[in-house]
Amino acid sequence: MDGQAWVRGPVGVDAAKRVTMAGCRSVLVMVPTMTAGTRLSEVVPLLEADHRIQLIYTVPGAMERWHGLDEYVHGLGAMVLPWGQAMRERYDLVLTASHREIEHVRGKVMVLPHGVGNAMSRRYSRKAGGATRATTGLDREVLTYRGRVIPSAIMLSHEAELAILRTRCPEAAHTAVVAGDICLDRMVASRRFRDGYREALGVREGECLVTISSTWGTESTFGQHFELYQRLSKQGCKVAAVLHPNITAAHGRAAVRGWLGDCIRAGLTVIPPDRGWQAAMVASDLVIGDHGSSTMYAAASGTPTIIATDPPPLWPDSPADVLMRNTPRLDHGAKLWPQLTKAMAEHSGPDAELARVITGRPGEAAAILRSTMYWLLGLAEPTRALPMNPVPVPWTS
Repeated sequence: MDGQAWVRGPVGVDAAKRVTMAGCRSVLVMVPTMTAGTRLSEVVPLLEADHRIQLIYTVPGAMERWHGLDEYVHGLGAMVLPWGQAMRERYDLVLTASHREIEHVRGKVMVLPHGVGNAMSRRYSRKAGGATRATTGLDREVLTYRGRVIPSAIMLSHEAELAILRTRCPEAAHTAVVAGDICLDRMVASRRFRDGYREALGVREGECLVTISSTWGTESTFGQHFELYQRLSKQGCKVAAVLHPNITAAHGRAAVRGWLGDCIRAGLTVIPPDRGWQAAMVASDLVIGDHGSSTMYAAASGTPTIIATDPPPLWPDSPADVLMRNTPRLDHGAKLWPQLTKAMAEHSGPDAELARVITGRPGEAAAILRSTMYWLLGLAEPTRALPMNPVPVPWTS
């Protein structure tokens, strides 16, 4: 048990005596990390307007939590069950963008990637600590439990992932659905709102916005080249920072903002990890980044991009590998601004090759995701128009 008081909610003993809307299908949204939560926040709107469906959230895990995660989930205003209670119930559908704890829930589990793709770009898992065997997010060890395939649907980004699944966990291949990438679809569709995003970020007419994008870990922009935040803040351009949620989850928001304090006082805008990073990428004149998903999305959706880091070992022809091959590198020993202006001047549009390896169903992800969820729920899909909401305007801090 997780020590939290159980909630008198729409499931469990005597639930029928408490509810006002009767007969709803229950959908459990599992949020073990903020990264998973932000990806699921792109999928939940495909269901939330349907009065036949009750959404319920939980933070999996009894003994460990990422810093700030409970506050994030409760801040959504959703029905949140403690993990101990959530494990006791059965659901019509379980949504997750992680493999954590999925063997402990009861219901049809739909697994989505929490970033670019399921196969992952890193050859070796950092979770394993010194792993010597190459892994993917489609391996038998994460998709099965005691010989049982856990997911009822594995949402793949590309046909290439289906080939990987058939090799790494063939018994789960029948659950695969090639759905594309909803995050990239939304960013591409949101480019027409670019001027509004720039205004929300305080970018003046004629001013250049440069965003520093960082994944987490020691191979990230933040971990390898923290001095970039200081150097850019002296260049006379508008500067924003997009930080992977695990940076603040591992170090604490106060520590991260303390380290960046001088830059913030010089004008750096730190984009909250749960709202606004996509809009910042769309609004930017240039993104400086690493091998992480946010940098890939920037380049694939059309923003000039330059790479600032040396990546870890990557799978050949993975999205991160394509990003590294196609994107100019920053020379940290040379003057900064001439390199940035050169990258912007030579930019010729979205990285089409990168976009092709990120999604095999461009523009179709929302439709495929919604139809799959309603099929799993056993409900007729609504006739209302499919919501393809633009990415949200950034909150700045």
